[in-house]
Amino acid sequence: MLDIHISYTALLVWVLVGGLAGWLASLVVRGSGLGLLGNILIGVVGAFLGGLLLSLLLPSVFSATGGFTGFNVSSLVVAFVGAVILLLVVGLFDGRRRTHTSTT
Repeated sequence: MLDIHISYTALLVWVLVGGLAGWLASLVVRGSGLGLLGNILIGVVGAFLGGLLLSLLLPSVFSATGGFTGFNVSSLVVAFVGAVILLLVVGLFDGRRRTHTSTT
């Protein structure tokens, strides 16, 4: 059995950084936010994805930033990059086509 202990403070940090990173990523990729829960989910999953990709592709940068270690700039950057990648990949498989209409 897996025994995981997480403090309320650490959980709050994940939610705050995840929400901020998800919101920023959704603004960059989609142009609007995804709602509070959507932003938090995208940001937290993005933090995992960003940390994983950073550790695999650029291990020296990962060790310098420490990946996702709390409420700091490097954690926000890692989570943001992961969230942007996640939204871009999801956008590839999103069945809806986006069309741009011009107003004249």
